Amino acid sequence: MRHFPFFSLLLFFCLGAQANADGGKKKEALDSQHRYTRMKKDQRNLQTKFRLYTDPAEEGCLIVFNQMETLDRCNFNSSVPLVMIVHGWSVDGMLESWVWKMAATLKSKHKEINVMIADWLSFAHQHYPIAVQNTRNIGQDIAGFLEWLEDSIQFSRSDVHLIGYSLGAHVSGFAGSYISGTNKIGRITGLDPAGPLFEGMSPTDRLSPDDANFVDAIHTFTKQHMGLSVGIEQPVAHFDFYPNGGTFQPGCHIMHVYNHIAQYGITGITQTVKCAHERSVHLFIDSLLHDDKQSMAYWCNDIHKFDKGMCLSCRKNRCNTLGYHIRKERLQKSRRLFLKTRANMPFKVYHYQFKIHFINEIQEKQVEPTFTVSLIGTKEDVENLPITLVEGITGNKTYSFLITLDIDIGELMMIKFKWEGTAVWENLWDRVQTIIPWSKGIYRPGLIVKTIRVKAGETQQKMTFCSQSIDNVHLHPSQEKTFVRCENRPRRLKRKFR
Repeated sequence: MRHFPFFSLLLFFCLGAQANADGGKKKEALDSQHRYTRMKKDQRNLQTKFRLYTDPAEEGCLIVFNQMETLDRCNFNSSVPLVMIVHGWSVDGMLESWVWKMAATLKSKHKEINVMIADWLSFAHQHYPIAVQNTRNIGQDIAGFLEWLEDSIQFSRSDVHLIGYSLGAHVSGFAGSYISGTNKIGRITGLDPAGPLFEGMSPTDRLSPDDANFVDAIHTFTKQHMGLSVGIEQPVAHFDFYPNGGTFQPGCHIMHVYNHIAQYGITGITQTVKCAHERSVHLFIDSLLHDDKQSMAYWCNDIHKFDKGMCLSCRKNRCNTLGYHIRKERLQKSRRLFLKTRANMPFKVYHYQFKIHFINEIQEKQVEPTFTVSLIGTKEDVENLPITLVEGITGNKTYSFLITLDIDIGELMMIKFKWEGTAVWENLWDRVQTIIPWSKGIYRPGLIVKTIRVKAGETQQKMTFCSQSIDNVHLHPSQEKTFVRCENRPRRLKRKFR
């Protein structure tokens, strides 16, 4: 039970805060204009510090609500957009390094923006259920601050992009819902929005698509234990991205995480959630750093269907770019998008759907082979990619599966398809032939593979590959067959194949 402490701790958070959470659901939201008037009368009620990012050596220039001179002193540019970073729950009371990394990346890639950090550490550095309760008040602070900018220097809220991580995602949502008037904040990005005490709640009690003109979210740690997950699993945006299914991320080893809790106690929780939970942050930073390697995600009902490669369509806006450069489109209903990623930055991979029609010549025998494919492209080659079918091959059937590549191989030109494993079956068949005198020309039964159809997710190109050897389309254990683009073969062979 070495893995128990972390999730039992989360359970304790939930049980301990249940009464407060229920009360929060019934609590009537404050009218935004009344709140703004109250804040003007008593500036001491402002709980959030707003730091305008200047350079890596500084902690940001403090802009004080209702003090116009601080805008001038910090060189706030009212003619360019504002991106505000909102951190999440804090264990040690300090801003995590990713905050400064994201701020620096935003500023370096987009000179003409204001980058600001909403610092609510004193209210985030609490027991988790207390920090959850504080998210509404911090959301009100941000809403009031943006209203002040709008009233004092005519800075439009539509030029505001809130980027909230974990609890900060819900803080951003509350800011969007509390801001007065009919006009909304331009964009809110939720980076693995927190799950405990938010999962299953109504849209008014969490981040939702109604909180801004456009809302996107990246879910990276929704793996449930005892009914709880660190990140929220349900959709909360116009586009909800689930890298690798959203439950866990490559390169994050959960057993190492549990060891940190055993070693460091409650402070080890930062190590527990850091890898997969914070992966959402680094995926977003990656989208800023690598303009030429934008990760594409695809609309799909679930990860199981996606793992079969059946969702790589961009028709009718079924795909979108993860991160900063997302295509902004308001939808009537939240859309789940899936993608695979690498374990390290740059995270982008290239998605391919392979559809292979197998004919098992021994109808009554199910074959459970393991295959490998080698892909030859116009730019690069990739060898011996493993393919394992989730079900055995019987009869006459088409199978679909997903293949991902870390590199761009260019246009796919040739496929080498191999049935891995020993040739036990083939040897057995040789013995049978020795005993039974088969007539000349009888071939050994195996699998017949005539064509392989491929769809490239990133380019949307569809290709059909035919067996290079028209006279021998059989595949046996330990044997490799070469497939080439059907349109590249001589017409005579194409007619013969048909």
